[in-house]
Amino acid sequence: MPGDRRRPPEPLDDRSAASPPLRVCVERLAGAEDVRLPAPATGGAAGLDLAAAVEAELVLGPGQRALVPTGLRIAIPPGYEGQVRPRSGLALDHGIVLPNAPGTIDSDYRGELKVIVWNAGPQPFVIRRGDRIAQLVVAPVVRIVCDEVPELDATERGEGGFGHTGRGDPPRDETAPNRTGQHVREEARGRAR
Repeated sequence: MPGDRRRPPEPLDDRSAASPPLRVCVERLAGAEDVRLPAPATGGAAGLDLAAAVEAELVLGPGQRALVPTGLRIAIPPGYEGQVRPRSGLALDHGIVLPNAPGTIDSDYRGELKVIVWNAGPQPFVIRRGDRIAQLVVAPVVRIVCDEVPELDATERGEGGFGHTGRGDPPRDETAPNRTGQHVREEARGRAR
């Protein structure tokens, strides 16, 4: 309505709108008393920051990987998994990524939480004690049982994978022998010769 000056609704506080937090037991290992526990950086953050518990500065040259300790052991509750993910700022600014992202922490794992860190950037990168190196997201896991069948059902996609869907709209040629775009790739190969 013109002239309607009703106030917009108040934003909900993330803490009051969410269900009660999932309780996760964390044990500090000897010598890691100064390393912070995993914690979100903001009230709306999905991930908990993980800090490095290196004894001394660790310099990762371009292309090098290292297994970085956190000084913590964690008990993920049954029915959940811990997902160790890269921090977007480290990836963008320095090329620091996790090659197995997301790394999985199973609910029955009780060893030290360690993070595989890879320097995909062009410059050496220094990891210091207490640096936030990754983030932990705890998510539900759906248990499955595999049923063997003689043959799977057919789909439009079929066996297309690894780049099958391309970049952008699929080809619009309805007379193509299949809808996978294969004819487009073959024509492009012919022009490139």
